Amino acid sequence: MKPTPLLAAAAFLSLTAVPAAAQAIGPLAEARAPSAEAAGREGGTLTLQFENDFFSRTDRHFTHGTKISYVTAERTPEENDLIADAAAYVPFFPDGARARATYALGQNMYTPEDISQAALIEDDRPYAGWLYAGFGLVAEDPKARRIDNLEIDIGVVGPWSKADSTQEQWHRWFDFQDPKGWDNQLENEPGVMVLFERQQRAFDALELPMGVEAELLPSFGFAAGNVMTYASLGATVRIGDDLSVDYGPPRIRPSLPTGGFLHRSAGFNWYVFASVGARAVAHNIFLDGNTFSDSHSVDKKYLVGDLQGGLAIQYDGWRLAYTHILRTEEFEGQNTPDRFGALSLSYQF
Repeated sequence: MKPTPLLAAAAFLSLTAVPAAAQAIGPLAEARAPSAEAAGREGGTLTLQFENDFFSRTDRHFTHGTKISYVTAERTPEENDLIADAAAYVPFFPDGARARATYALGQNMYTPEDISQAALIEDDRPYAGWLYAGFGLVAEDPKARRIDNLEIDIGVVGPWSKADSTQEQWHRWFDFQDPKGWDNQLENEPGVMVLFERQQRAFDALELPMGVEAELLPSFGFAAGNVMTYASLGATVRIGDDLSVDYGPPRIRPSLPTGGFLHRSAGFNWYVFASVGARAVAHNIFLDGNTFSDSHSVDKKYLVGDLQGGLAIQYDGWRLAYTHILRTEEFEGQNTPDRFGALSLSYQF
């Protein structure tokens, strides 16, 4: 599967609705002139993400994901701001954390391995699409060297996600194989998923020769809802110029967590990274089938692992990152792991 029209639509929405929504929050907080700290701080971070198995020359299973997200500038408890006030009420967040709000729009696509058949393939995963909007909070505690993410994703699974027409159209435009089995996709179902994730810098960055740093970032998280319910553990090793600029490039869930925001770094900056993660999966609608109606399903595996590695480069407020992912078998009858790539472009205002 190749890029989708969601790129253009999501970009437009992000550049218009998201900043407008962020501005609309202001009147809800106490009306006053911004503090000197607020006036001089960094702005928000806009990110476009693209994940596709084209990078591994396959067209199956999790075949495509597009997501555009905006993470606001940080707010501190002293600013009497709605975002900071909301973060103060989250039980898992540290006291006095720097808070950011997150907004996202995304679309995921799932297909069986053989997309040339119109008939239902009972022993392979269902056709499915997931179109969603995400809203959340990120709390950063510089003293504890950690970030916490809380997000709720709301959307729809099934034909209303428009995954079928999107994939079919792009395959026609680029003369790729026509996916013929979308009539067998999951039924329409509203979807909700609540996620919490924590990522920790295990220690201060180690100084290596030639000004290079190294660090370890363990993480854990969980998700609950009729889309996915799971618990996760993982760790990331990074080596590069200045690792304080972020917590790693963002990924489309389910994946290892990152903060989603970016600090500016003067000039050129880079790092390489490698990660390992595991998820205990209680529910996955894209394998278990519809919650409230009969649909195609397969027997999922309850433990799934991810191995990933990649490179991120930064110039001033821009960051470009590529991640290559190996995901273990997700259901009974899947013979080989899945491989796909993730490309993201971020700009910090």
